[in-house]
Formats: sequence, C-alpha cells, structure tokens
Amino acid sequence: MGSKIIDDGVDRKKQVRAIVLHPELKKGSQSTRSSEARLEEAYGLALAIDLEIIRHEVITVARPKPSTLFGSGIIDKYHDYIHENEVEVVIVDTALTPVQQRNLEKGWEAKVIDRTGLILEIFGERARTKEGKLQVDLAQLSYQRSRLVRSWTHLERQRGGAGFMGGPGERQIEIDRRLIDEKIVRLKSDLEMVKKTRELHRSARRKVPFPIVSLVGYTNAGKSTLFNRLTESKVFAEDLLFATLDPTMRRVNLPSGREIILSDTVGFISELPTDLIASFRATLEEVREANVLVHVRDVSHEDTEAQKDDVKAVLNDLELDPDIQKNMIEVWNKSDLLSDEIKSSLEIQSGHQDTTLLCSAITGEGCSEFLHMVEQLLDAQNLVYEFEIPYENGAALSWLHDNAKVLEQDHHEEGVWVSLSILQADADKFISKFAINPLEEEPEV
Repeated sequence: MGSKIIDDGVDRKKQVRAIVLHPELKKGSQSTRSSEARLEEAYGLALAIDLEIIRHEVITVARPKPSTLFGSGIIDKYHDYIHENEVEVVIVDTALTPVQQRNLEKGWEAKVIDRTGLILEIFGERARTKEGKLQVDLAQLSYQRSRLVRSWTHLERQRGGAGFMGGPGERQIEIDRRLIDEKIVRLKSDLEMVKKTRELHRSARRKVPFPIVSLVGYTNAGKSTLFNRLTESKVFAEDLLFATLDPTMRRVNLPSGREIILSDTVGFISELPTDLIASFRATLEEVREANVLVHVRDVSHEDTEAQKDDVKAVLNDLELDPDIQKNMIEVWNKSDLLSDEIKSSLEIQSGHQDTTLLCSAITGEGCSEFLHMVEQLLDAQNLVYEFEIPYENGAALSWLHDNAKVLEQDHHEEGVWVSLSILQADADKFISKFAINPLEEEPEV
C-alpha cells in the first residue's frame, strides 16, 4: 500500500485533534478528480467544524476489506500514530459501512467519522432556521439508525453539531430502533407542517408576480458573495464549505426597473449523502419554482468541470422540469483569481455563449452584465398578449404596466388597447384578478 503525506506544521490553539484519511480505491472509482484534490476537499470540510487537523493523507487501498476497509498494516501504523499524537478523531473520506466504522474505532481506539457523518456534522453546526434544524435532525437520525452501537465515548465536549463528535449527551446511543423510528415519524410530521407554511408563503409570492431567480452551485463557489453583491445585503459568506445552509431571498431590481426575487441556496458537493438530499428537498423546492436558474461556478478551482457535473447530478435528482434547466445561466465566478492569460481565454469562450458570463462577485466585475442577461432570459420566456381595457378599470391598466412589458398602446372610444410581452403565469394572474380575457385565444411567442 502506498501513501502520500501532507503535514501542516501550523501552530493552532488547542482544539480537538484529528487526522483526515482519503482512501484511494484502485477498483471501481468513477471520480474524475485526483486523489490529492479530493483529500484537500475533505481537509476543508474538517476545518469547517474547527478541528485541529495535524495530518491529512491519501491512502492507497488496492483491495478494500469488507470488515475494516484498510488492511491490518495501515490499522496498526495509525494505531501507534493516533496514540503518540493524542488524536481524538479520525475522518475517513468515504462512506463506511456500520461494521467498518465500528471495527476501525476498536482498532484505533478513537472516534471514526466517515464522509457522510462529517457533512452531517457541518450541517448540524450551520443550520439556523427551525426548518434547517429539523432537516438535519432527520438526516442524522436516518444515518444513526444503522449505527446504534457506539464503541468510543471519551469525547466529553459539548458542541452544536449533529452529534457525531461526542459530548456528555452522546456517550452511548441508548435508544433502540423503535425509538429512533418514532423520532423520525415526529420529525417528518413537523417538517410537513413547515413545508405547508412554506407553500403558503410561496402561494403569497405567486400573487405578487416577481420572477424567482435561484442561485445554485458547488459549495464555496461564491453564491452568497454574489447574492450579497447584487442585493447589497450581508448574508453570511466566508471562504468555507457550506457557509450557507438556509435559503435566503431578497428583491433585486433589473436594469429596466423590473423586480425579481433572488434566492440563495445550500451548496452542493460530490457524494452528497442521500439522506441529506431527501431531507433538504423541501428547501430546494425554491429551485424547482425558479423562472431562471443561475449556476455559479468557481472557475479558478482545478476541479471546476467535475464540480459542474456534481451540481448537474443533484439537479437531476431533484427531477426539475426540463424547461427550468433550459433557462439556466452559468456564472463563471472568481475571475479575480485567474491569471491574465486564462482570464482572456475564458472571456473569449463565454463571449460565444448567450447564457455564460465571466465575473467576480468580490470586485463586482460582470455583475451588471449578469442582470442584463437575467432580464433577457426572462423576456425570452414571455408571450405576447393583447387586451382591451375599459377606461373605468384603470387599476388593470396600471397592473399591466407594472408587471409586463407594454409593446404598443392605443386609445379607443371604449377603452385602451394594449399589446404586451408577459410571462404566462403573470397573464393568468391578470385574467383571474381582473376578469379580462385576451383578444386572441392563442398568444404569439
């Protein structure tokens, strides 16, 4: 077995000491990323919960063992290292079976967390809203359900995460499968109530006809920074994986003065746990409702193409309407981190595509062009309708001027004839609100 070691040598304050191991599986791996890049991502995930990472390493695994994943040589080697360096947590950057996790904890006499557990821990620390916390709890319990037996209970630290890191309340899972199932049923019921509340809010927004533009993308691609730049707000945005968990929505004015609702969403990641996708489906309903999707990419990242594929995979899991995916803009973010040569090349590439834009949310470069692009894409979704508005119904005419693009207008003896470009949903709202039918049965595209 081979390995590559990366030691930090950084002096940090006293924290829980941990090591990160990325197993490089020689057979069956479909990843397009290098093992070193995957290790660095796991390292970033571990830093996101404020661990002291004293070593992170790629371990080549030629023949994974069903009972422990690693061979006895690796287990013995790390047993000595763990105890010599007072390591409390070992993070294994893959999905471990309950048996593998339990046996590794026994072999190393330390807490072992796999990739799923680590992501759940981050989500547990970052969730702020009631819904976000319920979703994390549900995903945590679903994960915990198959891991009822715990071997190591020496971590005596209270923390705000999902519970995998230990603490006085997490010494031993003393509830059986039936109690966990009962909790899961209660959480699903609570989430259903929250979902109904969100649907009421969504219905209210539909009555206020602002198109929804949702930002999606890989974690740490810069979505929240772009959101803050465009909305002039102060949503939490740091150079951290999963800095944003709970969706945030703000109104933004397009260049024409037209208003949209901009939505910032949780970042995606490779091998996102299935339980989390299921639990956060209600949150991601905002994506399903969007008129325009904005895929924010970190083009300065070496794995930007692989990250793009991961985002597409999650969007496919959400079973989006094909029309929504057609209305997608790709924002190539973090242009300020590119060399002049690469930046010039990407500018040429993006210039040949109508829905691709190079920008920097930090400097603001490309942000005004982005708003113009959103407006053009919304206009392209519009249909042309003609209405005859009676003079006594000035409110209807005013509504159309506020919520549609008036192409032509002419005054007659009976009222005002207008030809306008409008979203189908907005036209339906107008017809329902004012009981005025269009002059043509079939609108022009």
